[in-house]
Amino acid sequence: MLFFAGPASAQSLIRTAAQEASAPKFISLVQDGKPAVGGICIDIMRAIEAVEPGIKFVGDQNWLPLVRITSGPMDAICGLLHTKERALLFDYVDTPIFSVNYLLAVRADDDVQVASWDDIRKLGKDGIILSMHNYAINDRLRDLGGLHVDSSAVSSKSNLNKLLARRGRFYCHRSPGIVADIRQAGLEGQIKLLPKVMLKDEFHMLLSKTLAPEDARKLKAAIALLERQGTLAKLFEKYQE
Repeated sequence: MLFFAGPASAQSLIRTAAQEASAPKFISLVQDGKPAVGGICIDIMRAIEAVEPGIKFVGDQNWLPLVRITSGPMDAICGLLHTKERALLFDYVDTPIFSVNYLLAVRADDDVQVASWDDIRKLGKDGIILSMHNYAINDRLRDLGGLHVDSSAVSSKSNLNKLLARRGRFYCHRSPGIVADIRQAGLEGQIKLLPKVMLKDEFHMLLSKTLAPEDARKLKAAIALLERQGTLAKLFEKYQE
């Protein structure tokens, strides 16, 4: 009787997707004349594969909205803030993959001065904060209390246009990301960023609770190794604004 052994180290396929409207986590590119997806998360996935050959991400070149990603059959989701609701559905890798600052964008002719959230609370309904639909920053803003938040828009471009139309006083979004969004919308000179960093937070890799324990262990170990090596910081530095 003959026995055929498989590869010494079988490669596990980790299902994921590229999140729409999330630059620079995921960025639309053209490579060799064909559309492709790049960005921080793609760089991190390739780095994980380099230090852990037993892992291969699949689906990272396919765009999906956040709601489809978090409700679909994904093994891993790259770059999300921690929320209680998500923690019920996914396991968070303890090691953050990068950190961000949240800034406020306003119209260029707005002379508003903001040193704290209290300054915005005092504005009442004249201090409406625009944010992205289904993003975890909405939870952060709600938890602060006393703020008027409009999170109906699904893209930065929509929120920037609402800002110009005076349908909000502020647009709260993360950096890196917000500077490029203003530039790509062609609104430089019409919209400015206030200098105060309003919030700081960490983004993590999320893993499905049904992911094989050994694959989860490999992913967590690879991310921890990349952090110790300084690789995560170097990758993130490429995208600073």
